[in-house]
Amino acid sequence: MSASLLRKGLELLETAGASAPRPKRAATSSPPNKARARKKKLSRPQKEKATVKGKVIKSALEEYTKHQAVDHFQENVKYMTSSHFMTDSTITQKVLAQNRGRKARDRHQEVEKKKPEGTVFTEEDFQRFEREYFGGTGTV
Repeated sequence: MSASLLRKGLELLETAGASAPRPKRAATSSPPNKARARKKKLSRPQKEKATVKGKVIKSALEEYTKHQAVDHFQENVKYMTSSHFMTDSTITQKVLAQNRGRKARDRHQEVEKKKPEGTVFTEEDFQRFEREYFGGTGTV
């Protein structure tokens, strides 16, 4: 329903219920549309910005401060050092081990340990082989 229909309906009810005329609005108040427009102006201050063909010119100082990096190092250090709750080192190691190597690129391939390149046979084995193969002389 529009406001005007609602107002007319209320006026009809008032006149039907009581024959007394409805009091008029005070002369100092402005019509609702003007009051609404004034409220919008007062509630929302308009920033005066220069425009060039519809584009807003931004202040160089505002742009500089917007893109300036903020250093949170001191706040972070204060937060980290003020922590009184310390976890057990075994728990932290378990958590680190669980989260380490989840991706294939993080997994390190285990290098096989190379055995020393030596023979399994001793000098006595070689001498025994010589005696058996070449005979009892022992010299080649």
